[in-house]
Amino acid sequence: MPFAVSVVGHSNSGKTTLLEKLIGELKRRGYHLATVKHTVSNFDLDQPGKDSWRFAKAGSDAVILSSARKVALLKPVDSELSIEELLCLLDGDFDLVLVEGFKNSSLPKIEVHRKGRDRLVCPPDDLLAVVTDEPLDTAVPQFSPDDVDSLVALLERELQAWREANDTMLAVNGTPVPLDAPAKSAIQEKLLEMVPASRGTEDIKSIRIYSRRGQV
Repeated sequence: MPFAVSVVGHSNSGKTTLLEKLIGELKRRGYHLATVKHTVSNFDLDQPGKDSWRFAKAGSDAVILSSARKVALLKPVDSELSIEELLCLLDGDFDLVLVEGFKNSSLPKIEVHRKGRDRLVCPPDDLLAVVTDEPLDTAVPQFSPDDVDSLVALLERELQAWREANDTMLAVNGTPVPLDAPAKSAIQEKLLEMVPASRGTEDIKSIRIYSRRGQV
């Protein structure tokens, strides 16, 4: 599960604009990114009459659309997935995931604040930083909306610290399980033993294992 940071704030505070700036600068620095958008409204990417819509209408529980350039998974859910479960859906070596919303999650957060708002939507202890157009009475690091370089530098430091602490991870049902140093070492050694020597273990940067009980 990749490192993720959530951008939160009141409606029309500039969250999407900030995310666009962060994505542009992080890509310029060579990072491989993914984004997640939370919405409270219903949405439908499957248009009536299209083949994917017809398959779902016929009873398929999930539909995957695949082309040479894009892949999309259309799957109904009984309840909203947690951000941890959504992050587990991302298949790829992403350096960082930028999330818009999920203010009640456990993710580290950057809050966008605009003059005239009474208070922040998140408690200070949940925040990495505040992007604001006016000084605030808080110990949380504050950045102007145009100071993207400094904000990205903060994200780079947080990413490095996260990598050092999470070089080996275990998640059950989308929820990370804390591992002590001996457990991490044992898992790393066992996984490397399972990789055929012909794969060249000295070149391995990451190994992923997915297990679902009761399913083949």
